[in-house]
Amino acid sequence: MAYTVKDIATALGAEALGAVDLLVTGLSEPATAQSDQMALAFTPDYAEAIGQGAAKVALLWQGADWQSYGLEAAICVERPRYALAPLSARLDRGPAIAAGIHPTAVIDPSAQIGKGAAIAPFVVIGAGVQIGENARIGPNSTIGYDSEIGAQALIHAGVHIGHNVRIGARFICQSGAVIGSDGFSFVTPEKAGTEEIKETLGERGTVKQQHWTRIHSLGGVTIGDDVEVGANTCIDRGTVRDTVVGDRTKIDNMVQVAHNAVVGRDCLLCGASGVAGSGVLGDRVVLGGQSGVVDNVKVGDDVILGGGGKIRTNQPAGRVLMGDPAIPMTAGVEQYKALRRLPRLARDVAALKKALPKDDPRP
Repeated sequence: MAYTVKDIATALGAEALGAVDLLVTGLSEPATAQSDQMALAFTPDYAEAIGQGAAKVALLWQGADWQSYGLEAAICVERPRYALAPLSARLDRGPAIAAGIHPTAVIDPSAQIGKGAAIAPFVVIGAGVQIGENARIGPNSTIGYDSEIGAQALIHAGVHIGHNVRIGARFICQSGAVIGSDGFSFVTPEKAGTEEIKETLGERGTVKQQHWTRIHSLGGVTIGDDVEVGANTCIDRGTVRDTVVGDRTKIDNMVQVAHNAVVGRDCLLCGASGVAGSGVLGDRVVLGGQSGVVDNVKVGDDVILGGGGKIRTNQPAGRVLMGDPAIPMTAGVEQYKALRRLPRLARDVAALKKALPKDDPRP
């Protein structure tokens, strides 16, 4: 797969400079680029390494003096990182899933497979499943009964989608993800210790023996259009109503979306983050890596939570938060600065105490 510099520039809506007929077969960092690869140098600091590689062409920032780097051609754009999105899409060959249905796939006769769909080896598709047109399903994946997969979906190898799951168009799911597993819902005949301490914040009465009883998950999962789910992520089905993920939301690896959770549109859930049962995220919410939202909490639109933070109470729209419990980032930074000053403060207090006369009545 090779494209001329002119073809790439046209696709990006940019101007090709220099030898526009040069062929590009791939992308590379500047220092390791081969002669047929386009170097990615989004700032002058990165461009300094172009001479260490063999690149003849580079994707650079607007106004870059591309010839000074010894290049034969260049594409200069206002926001190079954004240009990388359509450029990488053009060069991505994707997984090799042959057209049609592989003979080792097991497909229930009642399932409906859309035109142009590609079903890889050892895929299992249950009763009443609907697969959209041009969807691609990788090897060893399973789809439970009465589920729907939208058109142009790409499901990589080893993905497990349970029953009663509705997924929109252009869905992308990485290997190892599980969508539609049972929610983690258990209850005791009497009030459990976990319920008690949630009310009392630590105080406990008489400790009683407990036996957990399953609450079955009768709901499903509904996922909108253009959603992406990372490797080994789990999205649980709802208890009665569906767990919901809105359009264009992107979910990283190792993320947990628990039963009954609602994740809005255009959200970004980074690696190892989680939304507990019945948590609600508004639109465009960002959860940093290893962060979390506790159960039954509502988070407003456009909230950003820093990595490792924990949202434990309802949050209004637009807040930028950090820490555990999460507080506004401005206050969190001040607290961090104060913590760093504590050792010096302790030394100063010790010096002051030492300077006081021993018969001084003050403490």
